[in-house]
Amino acid sequence: MAEAKPKKLDKTLGLWDVYAISTGAMFSSGFFLLPGLATAQAGPSTVLAYLISGFLMIPAMFCMAELATALPRAGGTYFYLDRSMGPAVGTIGGLGSWLALVLKSGFALLGMGAYLAITPGIKDWLPDNPDQQLWVIKGLAVALTVVFAAVNILGAKESTRLQGLLVLALLSVLSFFVVQGVWYVFFKMPEGELTEQYTPFLHQENGLSGIVTTIGLVFVSYAGLTKVASVSEEVKRPDRNLPLGMFLSLLTATSIYVIGVAIMIATVDKENLRSDYTPVATAAERFFGWLPEPIGLILVVVAALAAFASTGNAGILAASRYPLAMSRDKLVSKKFGHIGKFGTPTVAILATSALMIVFILALSAEGVAKLASSFNLLVFALLGLAVIVMRESKIQSYDPGFRCPLYPWLPLAGTVISLALIAQLGLMSILFSIGVILLSGMWYVYYGRPRTVRHGALFHWFAILGKYQHDELDDEFRQIMVEKGARADDPFDDVVMRAVVIDNPDPTGYHALIGEASEMLSKRLPQTAEFISEKFIESGRFGFAPISHGVVLPHFRSTDVERPELVLVRTRQGVQAALTEQEREAAGGQQVHAIFLLVSPEDAPGVHLRILAHLAGRIDQDDFMDAWLGANNEQALKEILLRDERFLSLPVEAAGPSAELLDKKLSEIKLPEDTLVAMIRRRGRVFIPRGGTILRLDDRLTLVGDPKSITQIKKRYRGENEADEADNAEEGAETA
Repeated sequence: MAEAKPKKLDKTLGLWDVYAISTGAMFSSGFFLLPGLATAQAGPSTVLAYLISGFLMIPAMFCMAELATALPRAGGTYFYLDRSMGPAVGTIGGLGSWLALVLKSGFALLGMGAYLAITPGIKDWLPDNPDQQLWVIKGLAVALTVVFAAVNILGAKESTRLQGLLVLALLSVLSFFVVQGVWYVFFKMPEGELTEQYTPFLHQENGLSGIVTTIGLVFVSYAGLTKVASVSEEVKRPDRNLPLGMFLSLLTATSIYVIGVAIMIATVDKENLRSDYTPVATAAERFFGWLPEPIGLILVVVAALAAFASTGNAGILAASRYPLAMSRDKLVSKKFGHIGKFGTPTVAILATSALMIVFILALSAEGVAKLASSFNLLVFALLGLAVIVMRESKIQSYDPGFRCPLYPWLPLAGTVISLALIAQLGLMSILFSIGVILLSGMWYVYYGRPRTVRHGALFHWFAILGKYQHDELDDEFRQIMVEKGARADDPFDDVVMRAVVIDNPDPTGYHALIGEASEMLSKRLPQTAEFISEKFIESGRFGFAPISHGVVLPHFRSTDVERPELVLVRTRQGVQAALTEQEREAAGGQQVHAIFLLVSPEDAPGVHLRILAHLAGRIDQDDFMDAWLGANNEQALKEILLRDERFLSLPVEAAGPSAELLDKKLSEIKLPEDTLVAMIRRRGRVFIPRGGTILRLDDRLTLVGDPKSITQIKKRYRGENEADEADNAEEGAETA
């Protein structure tokens, strides 16, 4: 029996959610804990290290954005590396990404413990000995890890609304901190103190090498962007929301990091700052003095706790997805894919939390930060190579909504920069990275390879290795395209509106219907009906015409075609499609009631595949066939395929809001610029209107346009409540 497919995650996250997840993950230890440790290596030049780190993150961000928009899947970086360079590299990347998130989350909870330790009421219980204080902080971090692990096991996931509120509160406090700090530094600080704090700018002993080493150390502060990749499967409109959300998040983080760290260096004693685990609170004491005590401290502590809580809790959730995803691909034990009674991957969460506790107890804060940075840098280096491999593999279904600019130089630069920064983190980090590669490689050889038959896109690149080309990879990418749907700027709606419709009530044979459709297309294309018919039949003969749910999709591309053309065929009686023997077996002898024939320009494979994918996605919906067979005219058939949020069917009535359209010319009606009246059905006849067309009673208009504009038209001509009721009625009719 075939294995059950993993359940798909609902696409519920918008642009603000992407921004909130990424930004919330970046403002934890990197801002509230790390600046003090960084100045011990670089001195005041730490502010420059933060700026350079943010700039060096750009290549990795662009590579991540391309891969995430092409392959929005849970598992993020693991999935990209596995599908690009094969399960061996995927195993290394998956384990490395898992460890990086575990380390970063452990670092965040260590910081949360440090800020809890200075909270009024808890501070008085701390011992005076610094070493004992550190173990109290570690104990708090371990306790928090246990709490968040229990929360995740019980199924209390981080809701996007709560995440948004946390980030909004966090950014509000940080903005207040920055504004107050800048005002103090430039207008209230005693004369000469700023110069003294920044002199010498470079570390007295480490010099320039201190900046380079610190860049690698603070790079972990920007690694929150990787968390977005883990949730990319749940993002709506990923082609827009993922890259834009990541860019805005990186811009916000870099700006606040640089200004905030500059304030800390200016206001905190040099020697104290180098060993300070709560530098933000220490700096705030200098310029929050006008607030009633201890409100200033409480503000900082609340912001820090919110940031650390968000990072730690979400970190356990995101990190546990890596062993979960790898278990589905049989690269680790299937136990990690076990879903407990609360609907969560219990074993993966327990393993992630246990390893986090080990790192918290065994490593210093600086050690945790360096190792987390080294793993993130290793992953970023591999992501640059993954983009190059995917581009050069020429897999047509690899269709990113965002493409990394300056290809291939920017991905290569990202790889080189990441490897160079790993070298600056010290021998322990280098050996640890090498150790992860070796151990992951050994794990794959002895455990993963005997259980997998999958190869990455790398084998599509080298034709000489064609025997290893993994055909299922293209099928998987096409399925991802189906889930993503057509892009906002794709001509899908236009293609459907212009489509030829053949509604054949007679039990005509499959080839006869293909011939009739080809005859119609020959009037639009510079090709004969015989040539077009042969190409469509050929696509079925060689297995390129998918059949599903009673629908077959013959298609081809041609250099003689200027724009995509579509023919919609309905046959209520049904016909047996003359496809390959394998597809007839897969179809189980079912008859088809719909034939969608698509021809597109040769030089637009992406558009061609996305139109097919969107058609396939509509076909897969449970209500499609009932609606298709129940439609009573050409207009209704086309409206079934149109994107719901981009079209509106509007009747012209004698009473109600739409009555103002009666007896008006189409050109006299003020509609949003990005909206078009594509069809009008009048007395059983469907036609394409012109500007001089006068609207009559009982006309039914089909409008297509931007979703926001369609919503405005609904409110204006149907009334907000009436529009909702009509939509519910239409949905009920389709279901019936």
